[in-house]
Amino acid sequence: MRVLLVGAGGVGTAVTRIAARRDFLTHMTVADYNLSRAESAVAALAEHGDRFSALRLDASDEKAVRRALVDERCDVLLNATDPRFVMPLFRAALAAGTHYLDMAMSLSSPHSTDPYERCGVKLGDEQFELAGEWERSGRLALAGMGVEPGLSDVFARYAADELFDEIEEIGVRDGADLTVEGYDFAPSFSIWTTIEECLNPPVVYEKERGWFTTAPFSEPEVFDFPEGIGPVECVNVEHEEVLLIPRWVDARRVTFKYGLGDDFIAKLKVLHELGLDSTTEVTVPGPNGPVQVSPRDVVAACLPDPATLGDRMTGKTCAGTWVKGVKDGADREVYLYHVVDNQWSMREYGSQAVVWQTAINPVIALELIAGGVWSGSGLVGPEALPPRPFLDLLTAYGSPWGLREEI
Repeated sequence: MRVLLVGAGGVGTAVTRIAARRDFLTHMTVADYNLSRAESAVAALAEHGDRFSALRLDASDEKAVRRALVDERCDVLLNATDPRFVMPLFRAALAAGTHYLDMAMSLSSPHSTDPYERCGVKLGDEQFELAGEWERSGRLALAGMGVEPGLSDVFARYAADELFDEIEEIGVRDGADLTVEGYDFAPSFSIWTTIEECLNPPVVYEKERGWFTTAPFSEPEVFDFPEGIGPVECVNVEHEEVLLIPRWVDARRVTFKYGLGDDFIAKLKVLHELGLDSTTEVTVPGPNGPVQVSPRDVVAACLPDPATLGDRMTGKTCAGTWVKGVKDGADREVYLYHVVDNQWSMREYGSQAVVWQTAINPVIALELIAGGVWSGSGLVGPEALPPRPFLDLLTAYGSPWGLREEI
């Protein structure tokens, strides 16, 4: 399999380190707007011969991406950029006749008059508008194939197939006990994406009502995470699982809650109150005259790159899916989860836990597609595909998942 990886940040670099150990990969072209970043990712894999190469590429330039896919004879485009670039990359892969994978879907926008009750443009809506074209192309567009969304959706499908006869609620629950030495505020994932998903109105799904929204940080609950992480307060956050799972899994209610903590929430609220979460460019003085900048990009530039925090980070991160329903006439409640210890991921791969946990899942998906285990055409989420081969391969990669009975 020949892959065009677009984005050589923390997750993209972790993808290269994981994929380098697997035989299914014939060649991976590592592309980034910053050529030196792509070259650095490739240089670290020198012992793997010529299976990796670097390329400068602007993810917003749809024609350039299509040319790169053709010139590099790629079978698939793996999108490791932030959600701003989903649509040009998505369209480029369609035009080039390749498969496509991403880890976050096209952006949402709140309802113009009732943002905390009704959905406006939902995550992924722009992509689903092209679902028919993908079906006719005969190629597979696998959306939301990171850890959350991604592995969490695989867990939902597995629960529906093997653990339950009826499902009352599926709730993705994410928590960690990670700390970063020397920083009072250092998000372990892209602050651009974090702001987007945490400050937008969260979406909830109920079978009788469909999709609807609530206020940010609503419905707080304390969830007890496994493997020593312990109780963490979680709140509603906008996330793709709520938009994907109900399309393929029958459940009465679907939610996503993130363990953010009071301090993190307070800082995000301040950014919002000051308008620093905005993506609309503002004019600021510069040495050569006025320049246009996005406040959110300024915030991102002022914070440390999450990919560089591994050496200062300690603790574990947990991604998982809590499911409540009925099996063989009896109530059942389980939590399917995946925990990564930062000390382990740094020692084994040189990648901090959060980006590594995100990166392993698209690599597994690529291997399943390369082997014909996952196949099909059209736009799908991970829950549309057989879960057991994925979970078996996750364990084979040396990072097993767990299941905890709740009642």
